[in-house]
Amino acid sequence: MTTLLVRGADILVTMDGTRRELAGAGLLARDGVIEAVGGDLPTTADRVIDAAGCVVTPGLVNTHHHLIQTMTRCVPGGQDALLFGWLRALYPIWSHFGPEEFFTAAQVGLAELALSGCTMSSDHTYLFANGARLEDTTEAARTIGIRFHPTRGSMSIGESDGGLPPDHLTEDEDAILEDCIRVVDAFHDPSPGAMIRVGIAPCSPFTVSPDLMRQSALLARDKGVRLHTHLAENDEDVAYSLERFGCRPGQYAEELGWTGDDVWHAHCVKLDADEIDLFARTGTGVAHCPCSNCRLGSGIAPVRAMRDAGVTVGLGVDGSASSDSGHLLLETRQAMLLQRVANGADAMAAREALEIATLGGARALGRADECGSLEVGKRADLAVWDMGGIAAAGSWDKVAALTLCAPFGVRDLVVEGRVVVEGGALTGCDLGAVVARQNRLAKAIAEKL
Repeated sequence: MTTLLVRGADILVTMDGTRRELAGAGLLARDGVIEAVGGDLPTTADRVIDAAGCVVTPGLVNTHHHLIQTMTRCVPGGQDALLFGWLRALYPIWSHFGPEEFFTAAQVGLAELALSGCTMSSDHTYLFANGARLEDTTEAARTIGIRFHPTRGSMSIGESDGGLPPDHLTEDEDAILEDCIRVVDAFHDPSPGAMIRVGIAPCSPFTVSPDLMRQSALLARDKGVRLHTHLAENDEDVAYSLERFGCRPGQYAEELGWTGDDVWHAHCVKLDADEIDLFARTGTGVAHCPCSNCRLGSGIAPVRAMRDAGVTVGLGVDGSASSDSGHLLLETRQAMLLQRVANGADAMAAREALEIATLGGARALGRADECGSLEVGKRADLAVWDMGGIAAAGSWDKVAALTLCAPFGVRDLVVEGRVVVEGGALTGCDLGAVVARQNRLAKAIAEKL
């Protein structure tokens, strides 16, 4: 058995049922599970982290990403476009990606998340070209060391059938379902403390047929895995749904079996009051991606109204071609600021934003029984934040500083009791080599085009 002791934190943020914040506290974990939380702890363990001068929080949780997009940041043709125009600019580039690009981009994206305090991330890969497969990203996750929830995405309706993507990037629907079965059987781990869990995720209502949406929901429930897609991201998205299906996105989702506590939708910027009520009643979750919504001009998601209604909301960095950053603490700050812009300075407190980034994300991914808070019996997934630097200098409230002050990197990151980031550096890979490989691959594609 392996033990981990985190001791002497200035403040330990539990995110437990009463949201306790413990001064001069720490925790003890054994084999990845928390055994004790507080100030009265053993003095020795197999691994000891001195958290003096630090705030310790549950690890942050990323509920929506497109990892392969880290190789297409700041592409000129898509820098100033709305969602549909942005996608049309990027589809031709992504069509050149193969297994090496998938693996490398995923490494970069997950490393960036880990360095921003993230212990668990989902991923939505919906375009598979040149022999790339979902396992190219799952293998990358193993090298970084954070929990990974990849989803097998898909596109089946191309431009000739009224969809958005080029026809050559779509797949046959039977083949999609067969590969969903393959990746779930091969990689999904339902056991406690699982590092990889797989979901099924048709890309969006404007890239797949209603039948594939319906069949995907049936398959996911037969396999006991979660469902994910994009929904109501902007006005174009809603207009497409009204014209194509004769209903709003929420009604479309409900009719096809895409509501329930095993479903979480990305963005939901344009949900109306009835759709918010539907999500609250059915336990349907939302991945809120504030920076991407700003970057693409999509709008401000009604997170305050969602939270007040009881909707489960987590945060997502979205693809690094639409937000150009994978910094989860930055998303936490942005989420808080946007709700204040929309609803007033008291619309969202710093601690509520941090709760959405931790416990909210764990709930959205179906892991709140194990992750999202620092409590006895839960997994030892935590972030240690050094408050001694310039970003937090002069802070009277160190917990609020995590969200109100400029975003900074994590000092130490622990996942399942294992140290993934130590002293601000990844322990599992040579980040410099990974970044150099990504830049080389991106340059080669740019030159080809």
